[in-house]
Amino acid sequence: MLGRVEVSDREIMDAVAAVEDELLEPLYRLVEAPTTLGNEEPGQEIMEAAFRDLLGLEPVDIAMDAEALRAHPRSAPFSWDVSQKRNVVADWPAAGTGGRSLVLQGHIDVVGPASEKLWRTPPFHAVRDGDWLYGRGSGDMKAGLAAIVGAVLGLRRLGLAPLASVQLQSVVEEECGGNGALQCVLAGLRPDAAVIPEPYPGFIPTAQVGVLWFHVDIAGTPAHVAYAQEGVNAIEASFAIVKELHALEDELNESAPPSFDALSHPINLNVGVISGGDWPSTVAAECTLSCRIAHFPGTRVSEMRRRVEEAVAQAAASSPYLSEHPPTVRYDGFACEGSHVADDEPIVQALSSAWEAVAGSPVVTTPTTATTDVRTFIEAGIPAACIGPHAERIHGVDERVLVPSVVQTAQVLALLVRDWCGLA
Repeated sequence: MLGRVEVSDREIMDAVAAVEDELLEPLYRLVEAPTTLGNEEPGQEIMEAAFRDLLGLEPVDIAMDAEALRAHPRSAPFSWDVSQKRNVVADWPAAGTGGRSLVLQGHIDVVGPASEKLWRTPPFHAVRDGDWLYGRGSGDMKAGLAAIVGAVLGLRRLGLAPLASVQLQSVVEEECGGNGALQCVLAGLRPDAAVIPEPYPGFIPTAQVGVLWFHVDIAGTPAHVAYAQEGVNAIEASFAIVKELHALEDELNESAPPSFDALSHPINLNVGVISGGDWPSTVAAECTLSCRIAHFPGTRVSEMRRRVEEAVAQAAASSPYLSEHPPTVRYDGFACEGSHVADDEPIVQALSSAWEAVAGSPVVTTPTTATTDVRTFIEAGIPAACIGPHAERIHGVDERVLVPSVVQTAQVLALLVRDWCGLA
């Protein structure tokens, strides 16, 4: 086994900068792979090749196991088939002793492009314009995966290896519940820490909200529109439910805990999908609202479900028809609690120091109104944190990432490996 060697910040940063073209090539390919839910495999093939051919590591699969996931109390409910899905991981083995082990993880899946006609360029084309790279998933978070590759490649080009094992992970289903990351935890690895380069440039979200997806099914009574009074429009009946859910949102925002009370509106309800009806001249017989609502750390998923169901019931009570034909609430997708990592947690301190060494400015630690896969590690007792490239309009139109920030993130991760794991 080899002993620890000292390598300067500048040597590592220069080595990573020298592999910029090589880390960007898989990023361009990843952006052009439309890895939405159920279509993740082309992206995993790209990551498998990057781990093997660029980094010289031996990637392996951690297959999604529906039975094991559904048996776990922290899994998100899901109605889709996961039997052909895999997480791709690669171990960079320890070359010595005395270091701390680390997971560097990113998610391969992306949300849909929303309205393609609103994009300035096709959403699944990687388009470079100056320092910006456009495309769905460019920032959230394929740039982070590229940064992981760049960090390890730069260190290996210097002939260096970690003193404790580093596992690289490309996971599925972060955008719909986090079961890919959970499957990796269930595989048994227990690193000393984990870092996910989500697009949080210059700040570490030390508190994250919990998230609940729910679906409200409303049954109406169809009729010819000429005799609309004989029917009940399920779509219009949903309006009262949306209003009551927004009242719940307002109530939740009134009681923000200290870590979130500086934010003006930390809890957000989103009616993300509405579907119903089948003909313009027929009173809509059915309607489904598919929603996302956040909640503060410390609130159990079961409590949020109860409150959502009470809000829907309250809305139904205001309608004679819905009182007799109550809407149903079902759950599919996100069902996670909020998470917190302390400012003085060693991995947060190490990540902060690495960022400041590269960027020349201190890290800000602050809550976020989103959630990431770090919660899965934290729930398993593994300290975890995020920091990453500068991206704009994620989940929106014309998503883009600042290319120099991708290299910068790779440099941060490389310094982190040196400081956390040690190098030989």
